[in-house]
Amino acid sequence: MAPPRKHDTDVILDATRTLVLTDGPRAASVAAIAEASGAPVGTLYHRFGNRNGVLTAAWLRALERFQRGVLAAADEHPDPVEAGVAMVSAALVFGRELPDDARLLLNLRVSDLLDGGPDDDLRARLSTMNAPLIDHLRRLATALFGRAGDREIDAISRAVVDLPYAALRRHAHAPTLPTWLNIDLPAAARTLLTSYQQDGAPNGT
Repeated sequence: MAPPRKHDTDVILDATRTLVLTDGPRAASVAAIAEASGAPVGTLYHRFGNRNGVLTAAWLRALERFQRGVLAAADEHPDPVEAGVAMVSAALVFGRELPDDARLLLNLRVSDLLDGGPDDDLRARLSTMNAPLIDHLRRLATALFGRAGDREIDAISRAVVDLPYAALRRHAHAPTLPTWLNIDLPAAARTLLTSYQQDGAPNGT
């Protein structure tokens, strides 16, 4: 069995995230991350390659944690309305349990963090990570509208992506999320999704 790593990756990424959220992306230099995390500069370069690698890892960790909960919630419900409502509830759980990860995703794109912007490998990785979520949006659109064109997917996104995103961003700097969101947001999503089920495909293109 391999020996445990002396400097835990999550500790390094937590320190990186704190620097970014507290003082902005430019504050998160390799030297600053090393000082904040207690990991030597050499360890950071060995494990992550460069500054971009550390910041990318912190941002992608937050995205993976968000998607894990949302996709698991959707998978539990074959009914499209219930699946969509569960995705909204899971987004709230993420915002409540991992508020710093939520703030990182809500306030900054990965391109905001990096020197030179995302490269082709990162773009490909993001596309791969986002594909399951897009597949779920297509599944809900097909089930509720009978097709999954751009307009139908946009309608589903308003219910299960835009609603929780707007609410989480509005309350991102509060000490805790208001408890009423646990009732109000799923109810709003259910109303929208049910209206799609009743109305069928939107008129026009």
